[in-house]
Formats: sequence, C-alpha cells, structure tokens
Amino acid sequence: MGLLQFDKLPINPLVGADWNTFKEITAGQTIGADYKGKFRLTKAICRLLSLLVPIQDRRYLELEKQPLQEDPMFILGHWRSGTTFVHNIFACDKHFGYTTTYQTVFPNLMLFGQFFFKKNMAFLMPDHRPTDNMELKVDLPQEEEFALSNMMPYTYYNFWYFPEKMLDYCDRFLLFETCTEEERAAFKRAFLKLIKISLANTGGVQYLSKNPPHTGRIRTLLEMFPNAKFIYLKRNPYTVFESTRSFFTNTIKPLQLQPISDEELTRNFVEVYKRLFYKYEQEKHLIPENNLVEVKFEDFEQNPYDWTKEIYSKLRISDFEVAKEAISAYLNTKKGYRKNRYKYEEATIRTVEENWGMALEKWDYHL
Repeated sequence: MGLLQFDKLPINPLVGADWNTFKEITAGQTIGADYKGKFRLTKAICRLLSLLVPIQDRRYLELEKQPLQEDPMFILGHWRSGTTFVHNIFACDKHFGYTTTYQTVFPNLMLFGQFFFKKNMAFLMPDHRPTDNMELKVDLPQEEEFALSNMMPYTYYNFWYFPEKMLDYCDRFLLFETCTEEERAAFKRAFLKLIKISLANTGGVQYLSKNPPHTGRIRTLLEMFPNAKFIYLKRNPYTVFESTRSFFTNTIKPLQLQPISDEELTRNFVEVYKRLFYKYEQEKHLIPENNLVEVKFEDFEQNPYDWTKEIYSKLRISDFEVAKEAISAYLNTKKGYRKNRYKYEEATIRTVEENWGMALEKWDYHL
C-alpha cells in the first residue's frame, strides 16, 4: 500500500521535469500562499534530479537513430469517456508498448536507475485514483501528457499547476491554435523521444497512446505518423459532465500551485469540452480511410471482447489471436468492478443541454 493519500502529496509531478522545463513553466507564475511550501520542495527535488538528465540524454543517442517499426495507435476522447479501460485492454497485447505511470513522473530517468526511483515512487504513491478507484501502479499503462509536461514547457497539463491559465493553455497547447511553429516542433521532438523510450522500456513494437489532449491534435499527429490508427470514444455527455467535475476538482488539489474555485474550474472544462469537440470534428477527415473507429463507450462496455476483436479487424492491427487470451484474462478481473453511479441534477442537465447540445444531437444521447 502506498504511504501517502493522493490529496496529501507534499510535491507535484513537476519533480520529474528537467530544470529548463521547470523554469520555463513556472517563470512569471503567481504561486498561491498555501502552495509555496509544496512549490519549494518540488523545485528543490527537481533541481537535484535534473543533474541526472545528461546521463539519459547520452544513452538516448543510439535509440534516437532507430526508426519506428509501425506508426502508433491513438485512443482519443474527452476525459472520463472510458479511455483508460480501453487502453488497459489493448495494453494486454505485448505487440503494443506504452508509457508507464512511473514514466509520466520521471520521463528523464528511464534509461538508468529505474529500480531505485521506481521502488521509492511505489512506496509513496497511492494505490488507486481518488475519483474512480482505478488501480495505480508504477508499471501500469498511463496517459503520456504528464510525461510530456516534464520534458518540455508546451503541454496542456500545465493547467493542473496553474489553473488560472487553463483556457490559454487549451488554445495554445491542446488545440495548437495559438502556439508558434517552434513550439509545435518542440512538441514533435519531445513526443517522438517519449515514444521511442516507451517502446524500449516495455518491449513493444507499436506505441499505444491513451491521451485525451491528442483529440485536438489530429493534424499534427498525422504529420508525424501518416498511417497512425485512431479509436475515438463517445460517451453520454451528462455522465461525462458529472464524472469530469468530480475528477478535475479532486485531482487538481494535490497538483495545483495556485487556487481556483470549483465553480471556475467547472466553467473552464465546460468550455474546453466544446472547443475539443469542434476541433476533432474539424480535423478527423484528415485521417485515412479505415484508420479510424468511432464507438460509443456504452456499446463497447456492454461487450468489450467482441468490440476489441472488431477494432483489431477494422484497423488491421497486430494479431488478435495471439492477444485474445491475455485480453480475456484482464476482462475477467473486471467483472465485479463497480463504477460510480451519477444522478443528474437539474443544474447538470441544464448546463449540458445549453453547452454540449451539439454532442447530444450528433451522438443521439437522451435522458
């Protein structure tokens, strides 16, 4: 069992950033009075660990020269749309490599010293996510945006630390609407580096991504990986609203370095949902035919084995026959899992219908 509860962590994930990234992310930011102790401790540990980054950079030189064997597969969708469940299913297939939970915090300490740092991280970290009881372990698959935010300053997840700029980060680093070409190029370099290290670490051939922010980056992803495969998950917007509100308001507490009210955070993610929805709809036509599967999570969840098999066939990925035993075993462990149940308040219904009506209509969801 982890030593600390999630909401009691004395540091945030920026401890794993390289020093230049840490300085640029935090430069000019206002640190809330209640968070200065956490900031100072995070900064001190980051500064110390950054002394080790040149070791990884030297070891990466050979790995950098190796081309990818296959373009990645991306699992897309707004937060709380079932992406973690789908990610865990496909990660059962050893054909895929992925970013681990350890790597998201310490992406610059991957090619040496993992045993020591991983052991300490496992001792300190909680065993489950605070909002949905999903298991947390250092070697389990994890979304890569936290790792990217420790490798460069140009990622959407900077909002976890500085939520006052959430909508600015959305337009600049989630949708790439207002970023510079230099920033987008830096994103490409960091992401390719992350992929190559992830594959080397997990032994996979094809990178498996589960990262909601990529939903707004289709054009950039296809510039990097023209034959990439995509799974896009849709989910009942009423459920997504309640689940996202719970997830964001609980998860941000141990991460933030400046205050934000629950009401403002809710207003922000309501707006981000709209911008992300329209950005995906605007760019999804760029995906080559037969490289995209769109599915309602409710349908997938009813019969995950058959849906997984169908996706393998439609996207022409790997060999389902080789992976099916491991996938079945994983699904059997989830048969008794109890999800959160949400009762839609009148305020929720009104907010969703007034702001996310385009999703209700397009995806045919009703109360």
